[in-house]
This record gives sequence, structure tokens and C-alpha cells, in this order.
Amino acid sequence: MTPDRAPFAACPALSRGREFGTDRSGARGPRSEFQRDRDRIIHSIAFRRLKSKTQVFISPDGDHFRTRLTHSLEVAQIGRVIARALHLDEDLTEALCLAHDIGHPPFGHAGEKALSHATERHGGFDHNAQTLRTLMRLESPYCDHDGLNLSWELLEGLAKHNGPVTSPNWALAELDAFYPLDLASHASLEAQVAALADDIAYDNHDIDDGLRAGFLQLEELLTLDLVADQWRSVEAQFPGAPRDRRLRELVRCQIGLMVNDVIEQTRAATAGLASVDEVRAAGRALATFSEGMAQEERRLKRFLYERLYYHPEQLTTAERARDVVARLYVAYEQEPGTLPPAWRATLPPEEPHRTRHIADFIAGMTDRYAIDQYARIYGREPEGLRNV
Repeated sequence: MTPDRAPFAACPALSRGREFGTDRSGARGPRSEFQRDRDRIIHSIAFRRLKSKTQVFISPDGDHFRTRLTHSLEVAQIGRVIARALHLDEDLTEALCLAHDIGHPPFGHAGEKALSHATERHGGFDHNAQTLRTLMRLESPYCDHDGLNLSWELLEGLAKHNGPVTSPNWALAELDAFYPLDLASHASLEAQVAALADDIAYDNHDIDDGLRAGFLQLEELLTLDLVADQWRSVEAQFPGAPRDRRLRELVRCQIGLMVNDVIEQTRAATAGLASVDEVRAAGRALATFSEGMAQEERRLKRFLYERLYYHPEQLTTAERARDVVARLYVAYEQEPGTLPPAWRATLPPEEPHRTRHIADFIAGMTDRYAIDQYARIYGREPEGLRNV
């Protein structure tokens, strides 16, 4: 433990290691185990593909709307701030934040629903398990093993950042059988912080994008006490500022309020803890919002689901996106010759591996590549995939 590291923080020097042993004699630079994790993620193809995957809006015309990549970067920024204040390992927290959405297929949750339906006879599809599958098996730049060979702590955090997993789906269960991740316990505080940073980022940045797109109206947002209180503060502080700047100040204020709440609540919950093992054995999440903030955050989420995620235009576009993914799956299943040569050459003949192979290929697609593949196979681009 270093003087600036909390006793309950994850320590790279005490890492449980990696699935495949590594020769560190040729290590590139003086990096900790968790720094190496972060760097492997940043340099991966799967991470780069996030730049063209849906966050909220599918294939938006505007350059200012968030993608999975920009969202992940914003989550990492928030996560590092909280980790630093709590004296946790910032590198592990950042790596978890950067990697948490890598398993998402094209078109976000619409694409996931289509893949889940297409593969339900063979175990289904789950984006969180697909994140682990991608990092541990599919993304393979090394000559001597599959996957990125990330640390146990990083993989544990991705598997359990939302809490213990009592019923893992086939993908996570298969990986856990090869490299056990203690799925029944809670994860490190770094993983818990990463999950909260994700909530804080999309709760507030989706407001920003929703207002920009015209799907949300400030007057409706002001029915929420959390938003109304912050807006009054912004108006009092900047009465003459342009409205668009005050709206961005509102989002920043809400993020700061939530971050400070998490820091204060987690400090109180971790007082007296002496190790990361005590965090895992606590039987509950220790990094949390206060009860009051948790209630406000739940109200905000309900509002976003009702007014943004389930907006009629969003639902119509999502249905078209689901159709694209479903039709791609049918084409590859019925006519394997439509797969690219490398994927066709490795297509297993037997189930369930055949179905899962096709799902792996589709899950890795960007929105743009999925549209291009649809046009190549069906002779026309899908219609109506832009609503902003």
C-alpha cells in the first residue's frame, strides 16, 4: 500500500494475475498491471469500433451526439475523479470504465434484442457477457494466447460491476469455468465506482443529447426536483448567459452534485475497512448514492425512459434497427457464403457454436458496417434509421 492508496483499494502489485502466464522481461515501459490493462483496451480494435456504435440515437446526422466511444470516455473521466477522491486505484477504475460497453452490438439495445431473439434456442445474447467474451477470446492480437489476457481484477470488475452474478448466462459461465471470477461475491470498489460513473454519465449526458435533438423540453425536465433545484441555481448565478450555455452548466452541476454525493456516502461506508477482500465480503455494495440522491436518480431515469428512450420516434427507429440485425442473422445462417471469408472459414458445423459464431460477428459490427452489410446482401440500404 502506498501513502495515497486506501487500504481497501485494489493493488496492482497484489493482483491475482492473468489467465495466461506472461513473461514480463520484455514489458514495454514501467507500468503497473492495471495500467497495462487500460493500455491493452485502448489499443484494441473492439474499443475503436465504439466510435460508430449507438449510444442513444441511431446513426445521427449531427456530429455532436454521443456514441459508445465518447460515452465511455466520459464515464472514465467521472470514474477517475471519484477514484482519486477515495484513494482507489485510478488505472483499474479507468480501464473498467473504458471497457464496460465493448460487448454492445450495433444499434445499442435494439440490436441486442434482435440477437437475443435470434440466439434464444442456443443460450441467448447478453452484452455484458459479450464484453468478457470479446476481451477474453475474440480480440486476439497476441501470438501465444487468445484474448487480451487482462488481469483477474479487471475481468472480475466487468463481470460483477452491477453486483454478484447468481445465474450467469452461457457465455459468462463458460469463461468462468476456465478462469473463475468468484461471481457470487461483490467486486472491488473500483468496479462499483465504474458502475456509478456509468449511471452519472448517461443520466446527465442523455439529457444534453435529448435537449439537442428536441426530444426533451426543459419545461418538462423542471418537473423533477433535482433538475429544478440546479436550474434555479444556474439562473441565479448566470442570469444573462445564453440559454444553451446555461443548459450545459445545468448538466455539469448535476454531475458534480452526484459525484460529491457518491464520494461522501462511500467514505462513510468504507470507514474502518482494511482490505479489498473485506469489500468483496461486505455482502452489499459500498459505493452508492445516498438514499435521497438514489431516489432522485431513479425518478430521473424513469423520466428519461418515458420521454426519451421510449419516445415514439425512438421506438420506431429501434424497430427498424432490430429488423436490420435480424435480417443479417437470417442471411448468415441460411447462406453462409454471405459471411466474409475469414468468418466463413471458421464457421463451426455444429450447434450451438455455429449460432454463437454468427452472433459474435454481428455483435462486433459498427452501425455503419451493419448498414453496409445489409445493403450488400439485400441490394438496398435500410430506411428510416435516422431520427435526428
